[in-house]
Amino acid sequence: MPHLIQIGNSRGIRIPKALIQQAGLEETELEFALVDEGLLIKPVQYRVRQNWEKEIREAVQKYGTEEVDSEWLDAPLTDDEEWEW
Repeated sequence: MPHLIQIGNSRGIRIPKALIQQAGLEETELEFALVDEGLLIKPVQYRVRQNWEKEIREAVQKYGTEEVDSEWLDAPLTDDEEWEW
C-alpha cells in the first residue's frame, strides 16, 4: 500500500508502475482535485482547439490577412476525370 514519503521539504507518494499504466498516467501532466473521499489524480484534459481563436486573432494582427486562394476553394470536391501524373 502506497504511503506518503519525505521528498525534500515536501511529501510525495510512490505509485506502483502497474497502477500508472492501468490509469493511463504515463508521461502526462497530472491534475489534482480534492474530493469528498480524498485526492483525485487524473491526466490533464486539454480542450480540442483550445485558444485557437485567440492565437488566430493575434497572428492576423501581427501579420495581416492573406489573399484567399479561390482556385482551390472553388474546385469541385469530386470529379470523374482521370488524373495525369
